[in-house]
Amino acid sequence: MSEQAVRSIVIVGGGTAGWMTAAAMAAMLKDQNLSITLIESEAIGTVGVGEATIPHIRNFNARIGLDETEFMARTQATFKLGIEFRDWARLGDSYIHPFGAYGRPVERIGFHHHWLRLRRQGAAADIDAYSLPVVAARLGRFQKPDADPSSLLSTFSYAFQFDAGLYAAFLRSHSEARGVVRREGKINRVVADQQTQRIESVVLESGETVEGDLFIDCSGFRGLLIGEALGTGYEDWREWLPCNRAVAVPCDTVEKSTPYTRATALESGWAWRIPLQHRVGNGYVYSSDHITDEAAAERVVGQLEGPARADPRFLRFTTGRRHRQWVGNCVAIGLSSGFLEPLESTSIHLIQVAITNLIELFPERSFDPADAAEFNRVMDIEYERIRDFLVLHYKATERDDTPFWNHCRAMAVPDSLAEKMELFRERGVVAKYRDGLFLEPSWLAVYFGQRIEPDTYDPLGDRLPTEALGQSMEALRVAVDRAARSMPGHDDFVSRYCAAT
Repeated sequence: MSEQAVRSIVIVGGGTAGWMTAAAMAAMLKDQNLSITLIESEAIGTVGVGEATIPHIRNFNARIGLDETEFMARTQATFKLGIEFRDWARLGDSYIHPFGAYGRPVERIGFHHHWLRLRRQGAAADIDAYSLPVVAARLGRFQKPDADPSSLLSTFSYAFQFDAGLYAAFLRSHSEARGVVRREGKINRVVADQQTQRIESVVLESGETVEGDLFIDCSGFRGLLIGEALGTGYEDWREWLPCNRAVAVPCDTVEKSTPYTRATALESGWAWRIPLQHRVGNGYVYSSDHITDEAAAERVVGQLEGPARADPRFLRFTTGRRHRQWVGNCVAIGLSSGFLEPLESTSIHLIQVAITNLIELFPERSFDPADAAEFNRVMDIEYERIRDFLVLHYKATERDDTPFWNHCRAMAVPDSLAEKMELFRERGVVAKYRDGLFLEPSWLAVYFGQRIEPDTYDPLGDRLPTEALGQSMEALRVAVDRAARSMPGHDDFVSRYCAAT
């Protein structure tokens, strides 16, 4: 081992971010003879965001050695094929953003161009009919994807809906079994060298001093290390993402659990429904400029499907990100690095991306500024591209029934999003890039689901005979419907595969 090798890691804060980081470090850096210490206090609650996820978490869980069946049983998890959006463009509208594509390219031309051509001739069904995860979700069906890439049943992916508190507890036991040391206690003081912008140690209320080479700030919105100790500023994105509060209320399960999360646009924001095995997660993300906390709580409680399991719990936030997420020997992961509201279930994904990038750029004790610069560059791109995708949901609306939606419809958007929207409106082209989370099917789901349609389609698609194309698309629609109906019910699959104990 190099004399400059990092030998000790101190993680400040537990919860989902802290224990995901601890578990990943213990698994992926197990050959580096590191000491990993996590400091948290039972007296400090966690936010518990991120009960719904996207498919990338499956790779993370596999890399750190979690068994999927055990993980799902321990966290009361259900499966997720996508997110249903209700009432976003107009009251009464509904669409699903799926974890899978719409059809397949024909003659190397995107499926949606052929669909647009036939739809304008009245010869195509709704685009949802050509997406297996959408049809299966609507039917309440689920099975794991087929390994055969030629099978229609291989054309989708899946994620999970789980109890974030149980996930953190599961990761804690997993991490401690692999050598991570947990220290209980509140941090009273942070010792930092402002000239070098490095953390030297943290001092607990008990008087104990914990030193380390690398410090990871998972202290939540407070940003104890990255913000308070090192003074890293925050970039506020409220001009584009107007919601700044949330209220959460779990309730008993009454309806069947669905293999998708639901986001319903309300008068001053949107409400979530996340079905788990033992309960349903509910909440209202809203703008305090347009509704009071009391009215928001009353609104979400009034639409619960079953008896509430707890009193409403409130959360205040500012959407945005730190100007730098890696400074000196301190890396912010989770809410301490920034926050993008949970509309597309990206909170845990951003934790995962930060962990992965940190491990790929894992430093020596000299802490080369180039490593931090590259980490910050990649994370900035991730945040900005997720931001643009979230802003699209608010901007792409025809609603004028409340002041909140009038504001969203009329607001200016980032230039990067305005360019993407204009490109799609003109030619049906979805902007592509090497880095960033959401790919073409995701953008198509929101564009079409919220009534943004291009002026034209790719003219090269006209080379295909209309009748033959129509027959091919109808055969695909029938095959998708048949494949979805062949799947077992979601609840039945969960009870056989990963029933909670």
